[in-house]
Amino acid sequence: MKSMTQLITDKKAGQAHTEEELQWLVENYTNDGIPDYQMSAWLMAVCWQGMTFDETKALTLAMMRSGTCLQLHSVGRPLIDKHSTGGVADTTTLVLAPLLAAAGAGVAKMSGRGLGFTGGTIDKLESIPGFSATLQEEQFLALLQKQGLALTAQSASIAPADGKMYALRDVTATVDSLPLIAASIMSKKLAAGAEHILLDVKVGQGAFMQTKEVAVELARYMVAIGLGAGRNVKAVLTSMEQPLGLAVGNALEVAEAIEILRGRGPLHLRQVCLRLAAEALCLAGMAKTQGEADLQLTALLDSGKALECFRQWILSQGGADIVATPTLLPRAALEEELLSPYSGYVQQIQARIIGEASVALGAGRRYKGETLDLAAGLVLACEQGDFVQKGQKLATLHAASAEKMAAAMKMIVAAFVLSETPPLSYPDVLGWVDADGFHAEAE
Repeated sequence: MKSMTQLITDKKAGQAHTEEELQWLVENYTNDGIPDYQMSAWLMAVCWQGMTFDETKALTLAMMRSGTCLQLHSVGRPLIDKHSTGGVADTTTLVLAPLLAAAGAGVAKMSGRGLGFTGGTIDKLESIPGFSATLQEEQFLALLQKQGLALTAQSASIAPADGKMYALRDVTATVDSLPLIAASIMSKKLAAGAEHILLDVKVGQGAFMQTKEVAVELARYMVAIGLGAGRNVKAVLTSMEQPLGLAVGNALEVAEAIEILRGRGPLHLRQVCLRLAAEALCLAGMAKTQGEADLQLTALLDSGKALECFRQWILSQGGADIVATPTLLPRAALEEELLSPYSGYVQQIQARIIGEASVALGAGRRYKGETLDLAAGLVLACEQGDFVQKGQKLATLHAASAEKMAAAMKMIVAAFVLSETPPLSYPDVLGWVDADGFHAEAE
């Protein structure tokens, strides 16, 4: 077998790895036989040179086999997993998981932490006092059977190779690689054992895939890998040209998810959540049409059943009752408002800048293992298309120090583009990829 140095050299020269080489690489990195500095070099070589589909599939399966693959056939519900490729103010998992469970699905989900300027579901949930995202296999299965919903972080037993690589990519500028994204996502999905996998592929300047063409390519890779592993998979392409919700930051996004589950909250976020949930129910054969699914899901939101499912889920994993007492969520020491310098229509709120500003406030990591400020972030006071007056509030920033506040404030000012005319609207859904290929959304 070649040495790690030779594998780095091969990939740097654009050569393809064999299945055996990738299996060796994953096994040795998982077992601490390859140091982070060599893996960082290999990841950067992959970013520059890419990987073939066969390489990506082999890497995915090797990462899946690095730990336990859950067997969930005894749950007695259609098992659904949903994954987003990463966006700004993307709280959809916190809404979809209890909403689908309330509809009778089993939601078996393995989530990750934040990558770069995008937030991570585990970080958000860990802003809830007492919440444990580390579940043993027997705990995971017990919660699924009891309430139809369980969410766990990557662990030493489930996809451990991806857990290590995921953290390293976050701090080595090796996040935005199509093969690495595909392998990371699908290794977790396959290891977690769900029958039906819905992939939310974000597209736009606030996503890792900034063009539809690249997003479609990623979606095709992931769908093909999932279908080849015997799973039912569909990818929906959704827009990330602006922040999806109004809240950006861990505890702040949890609070906004609760508002959506109360039947309130930002309309844009609610609509995207309902569309993705309807896609999931149709994928699992629990609804014949999206219209039928939408009626069912809207009733679950408006009746409070989905909110109660969220409450029981959080309590079952040790979390405080933040539905009854939202003030239990952490709150930043400092708050400051950003006021509009002049009047005009909000032509654009640049999602990537907003995401990077949230990192500057302390809500995201700048290096591996950095401790997050779970209360930090910002809440937008307007959306694209709104007309704002000079001096009107654009956003409220939350931080632990004046220095972080000042640095982020300069960034957020630049994120707002105002004009005299209303902007063109962006479609929420651009299309989807299934076993038959890409289908554009009807306009």
